[in-house]
Amino acid sequence: MTVDGKVMVTGGAGYIGSHAVLALLDAGHEVVVVDNLVTGFAWAGDPRATLVEMAVEDPRVREVIRDHSVRAIMHFAGSVVVPESVTDPLKYYRNNTAASRSLIESAVLEGVPHFIFSSTAATYGTPDKVPVAERDPTVPINPYGMSKLMTEAMLRDVAAAHPINYCALRYFNVAGADPQGRSGQSTIGATHLIKIAVEAATGKRGHVGVFGSDFPTRDGTGVRDYIHVSDLADAHVAALGLLVERPEESRTLNCGYGRGFSVLEVLDAVDRVTNMTIERRFEGRRAGDPAELVADNRAILSALPWRPRRDDLDGIVRDALAWERKLAEMGK
Repeated sequence: MTVDGKVMVTGGAGYIGSHAVLALLDAGHEVVVVDNLVTGFAWAGDPRATLVEMAVEDPRVREVIRDHSVRAIMHFAGSVVVPESVTDPLKYYRNNTAASRSLIESAVLEGVPHFIFSSTAATYGTPDKVPVAERDPTVPINPYGMSKLMTEAMLRDVAAAHPINYCALRYFNVAGADPQGRSGQSTIGATHLIKIAVEAATGKRGHVGVFGSDFPTRDGTGVRDYIHVSDLADAHVAALGLLVERPEESRTLNCGYGRGFSVLEVLDAVDRVTNMTIERRFEGRRAGDPAELVADNRAILSALPWRPRRDDLDGIVRDALAWERKLAEMGK
């Protein structure tokens, strides 16, 4: 189901946002991207979408909403590095919480009826049980998770007071790249494991750091639920359809596959796909890292027609590797 107007995608020149733009365009939506290009790249955009270089907290966002007849917002813009949030919490409360408040206000003032928010499994902190479900306690152990949880709370309160509904999608570990090679993770100094590993495989890095080998997990390394970025993007389009179909309902949904892989299992997959042996260097745990985060994804499978189509670890690695090689060819 398409909206009667355009979809605004904040952070649409970034990693996950650019894939959401592709999924929206492929589904027949019209898209306007709002991105300040601090971590996004203008060249990563699809020419079918309009790019407006602007911060989401800029009051002129209201003009963009009006000029483009925006009827839904997908909000990806923000800061995403967990360890950095521990050392620079105010940056995260500014870029994630305060900026989101400004954007939500712009949406309400301009009468935008639908809002999809890029949330995170970091809202759970260290869960009491795995897999973790949406109704489980949310006790973030780092400012990144708290900054996102605060935005969820704002959306809940705003939806109760104004004619707007929302879907907060709590991502687990996003990886991979568009299988058609149209986008991927281009971030300089990325901290995502699979991105780092394929950088090592293509000679951009000499080794991969393994942060913590004493977790209470099957091999001592952290376990995460890795979801292909294109599956995640498709989930956003499906969530938008639900919001349009049921304007009186809002949802908070986990976005993951419901199974976890350890750091060492991921690195084994990279070795398999590349037919290389990536050097692993064991280091201490990072601040704010839980031992295991795996999604209970029954709610999203029940609420949306969405189904994972790319839930194969080796396939995720192959797509990430193909994008890394393309970046090298482009001189990026």
